This record gives sequence, structure tokens and C-alpha cells, in this order.
Amino acid sequence: MDASGRVAGHDHPLRSVTMEDMGQPESGVHRDVGMPEISPELPPGQRLQRGWPVTHYGPVPKFKPERWEFRVFGATADGDKRCWNHEEFSALPFSTVVADLHCVTKFSMLGAEWGGVAARTVLELAPPAPHVTHVMVWAEYGYSANMRLADFAAEGTIFATHKDGELLTAEHGFPLRLVVPHLYAWKGPKWVRGVEYMTADRRGFWEERGYHNLGDPWTEQRYSYQEEPGDGPEL
Repeated sequence: MDASGRVAGHDHPLRSVTMEDMGQPESGVHRDVGMPEISPELPPGQRLQRGWPVTHYGPVPKFKPERWEFRVFGATADGDKRCWNHEEFSALPFSTVVADLHCVTKFSMLGAEWGGVAARTVLELAPPAPHVTHVMVWAEYGYSANMRLADFAAEGTIFATHKDGELLTAEHGFPLRLVVPHLYAWKGPKWVRGVEYMTADRRGFWEERGYHNLGDPWTEQRYSYQEEPGDGPEL
């Protein structure tokens, strides 16, 4: 992984909360902050964004700490699910990652510091079974995003609670959002509630609706019509 965060080469089981994620392809509300500009550090087709835009699909969920739970389930190594309440999850080892965020709607933020719990920490505390190949990240209101286990386990992948030393706001994903710097930002949902370990790939919310199953910004994997054989399950 380099300094830009690049890496070389249905029924909702949680029943709680929106399909709003930073950089989701469709939006009901979109507020831009600052004027975009081109940078040589950006993936093809992207523009540098000053400030942090907000995209909405549905309402911002109301956080209720007494009811919040983070779950790891599916094909776990011991066959059991693992759960943390908000206090327990907040007590897990805190990590920071300096990484970029690339929205499929063509804006990028460079060099943000994300603080939270590394995905690798979750994998260590709740290991997947040996035959797991993919994960589904579940968020409020049934929103989901799938990715390869290798992408989830990448060094920069983090369950963020902070950006640039400040607690996330609700509109940016508080209390928890996933950041996967080497993939388009829709792969990192806001308001995350759990992770499902899978032994075969399955498309998430936007991947079922015409967006690329892999989502690599450096090769502009934006839409499902661009997929090559083996990139994902059939639509």
C-alpha cells in the first residue's frame, strides 16, 4: 500500500438502520463544500475536493447507544457470532490511518487522518473460517457493501470513529463508518452495524443496482457493465 491508500493487486440479518454512505452513487441530498480541482495524485476521472461533501440517501439514523451493537457473524472460525455493545467496541485498540477517499461521483479527498478500529483488529478478535473469501458489511436500514476478504483485511481498512482528530458527525457516519481507501467510497458504508463472513461472493446494495462489484478507482471500476468475467456474481 502506498501513501494514497492504493493496494497492489436477502434479507437483512441486522434489522436496524440508511442507505446513506459517503460517495454513494445516487443521492437525494448532495451538498458540496469548496470547488474541485484536478490533481496528479488522483485516480483517473476524479477531481480534488476541498471540504467534505455530504451525500444522503434517506434520513440520518438517530444513534441510541443503549441499543447499538456491532456483530460479526456468518462463517466464523468457531461457528459463533461475536457482538460488542457501543462501550465495548469503543474500548477496542485505537488506530489511525492517513488515507484518501475517492467517491464514485468523481470527487476525492486526499490525506485525511482516520481514527478508529482497524479491520485487522476485528479479524483477529473474531477470525473467519479458513474458506471465507468475501465479506458483507452491513449498516443501518439494510444498506450493505460486499468486498473480497483481502480488501477488507488490507492495512488501511478501518472502522472510523474520527476524522482528523475530531469525532465524526452524524451526517458523516457517527458512530461508525468503514473506510476502504483503495476502493471507491461506496464500499465503506456509514453507520456500520456488522460484518458477515461469506464463503462465496454476493452483491451488496449498490452492486445489485448497476455499480461495479469490485470498485477499484485506479482502474475506474464504476459500473457493472465494465466487469470482466470473474469480477463478480451475475446480476
